Amino acid sequence: MMKSIPVWKQELSDGVHAARLASLYCCAPAETASEAARYAAVLDGLEKTFGSHAEAGLYSAPGRTEIGGNHTDHQHGRVLAGSVNIDMIAAAAPNDKNQLRVQSEGYDLCVIDLNDLEARKEEENTTAALLRGECAAFTQRGAKLAGLDIYISSNVPKGSGVSSSAAFEVLIGVILNDCFMAEKVSPIAIAQIGQWAENVYFGKPCGLMDQMASSVGNIITIDFASPAKPVVEPVAVDFSKAGLALCILDSGADHADLTDEYAAIPAECRAVAAVCGGEVLRDVPFETFLAKLPECRRQCGDRAVLRAFHVYADNDRVAKQVAALHDGDFDTFLCLVNESGRSSWEYLQNVIPAGYKEHQEVGVTIAAAKHLLGDKGAVRVHGGGFAGTVQAFVPVEMLDEFKAGMEAILGEGRCHVLSIRPEGGAVL
Repeated sequence: MMKSIPVWKQELSDGVHAARLASLYCCAPAETASEAARYAAVLDGLEKTFGSHAEAGLYSAPGRTEIGGNHTDHQHGRVLAGSVNIDMIAAAAPNDKNQLRVQSEGYDLCVIDLNDLEARKEEENTTAALLRGECAAFTQRGAKLAGLDIYISSNVPKGSGVSSSAAFEVLIGVILNDCFMAEKVSPIAIAQIGQWAENVYFGKPCGLMDQMASSVGNIITIDFASPAKPVVEPVAVDFSKAGLALCILDSGADHADLTDEYAAIPAECRAVAAVCGGEVLRDVPFETFLAKLPECRRQCGDRAVLRAFHVYADNDRVAKQVAALHDGDFDTFLCLVNESGRSSWEYLQNVIPAGYKEHQEVGVTIAAAKHLLGDKGAVRVHGGGFAGTVQAFVPVEMLDEFKAGMEAILGEGRCHVLSIRPEGGAVL
């Protein structure tokens, strides 16, 4: 929705959008002034960067937390995930240059020509590739693209495992959908467009979970048995009512140079599936995998086999987690979270990058969190692994002590206490 920038600023200052912001950021309307100020700031950034505009729109896409199913999505498996109350926001306004111009705070200006939307090999692993890919995808769906200026600000830490990349893709998708689609595409389609751009244009073979959790919002379980038509179901749960706080622990390690480590996981799983006559592990019954185990070891190596063991088990665990949450059985749920964490470290092996000795930040973060929690709560590697974050479910009565203990080890501000956001990609 486009409005004049002075109108937006006045409404934000007067608290007109307080109820909406309270819903997005999981707080009381009286506590939304800082969020309103963020939106006013992106409007200022838009004007400062690109000059004056008659009108603009405001948009948001949240980070996500993966609760169950670590690296199961790219094997057409099941996941349990939720959007969280940190996000990437933007102000967008038309320009007359037939260019998409995007300025993210702290980064270089990125400009693409809307007449040139073919994938470029030399652009892989760049923001321009993602933008060009998403524009191409929307054009294929009937969008009549025109020049647009976008100014972005984020409090989703980059490389932190809360998926700033998916939030960026969803944010761009929400903007293009709002501005240029006569018949709006669904949040699921926005997620699929983001994944396609990342796979085909950016050159990273990611799954679909991150984009889906950011785009759809709340807590959802997704079955990717048919990736073109994933089955998405809401999971009604309030962790705070169960006496649990959701913490995301920033290990201090960055994902930036680890694309090969991530790419190896789906590649090895697919190699095992191929030996067993399938494309991905979801195509192959576990019994078939066991029968073919000697051949898989010979052709794919033992790490690939161990990773397959993890995927089969974690896929089953998701269904058990969903059932436990439906039943309000949080003890079983926490046991399953811990099981997933152990499996990720022992079998999937996505806690420590191959050959790393001095830098094992995620491993140290897990060890410290387990020590502080004792036999309470649950801890697991979060998201892609190797770097970024660790997830902990912490009993509320232990939260202050746990947060202080983790930040004494990791550094101030490294323990993020988050809430599940009820909405995904949003137009303000």
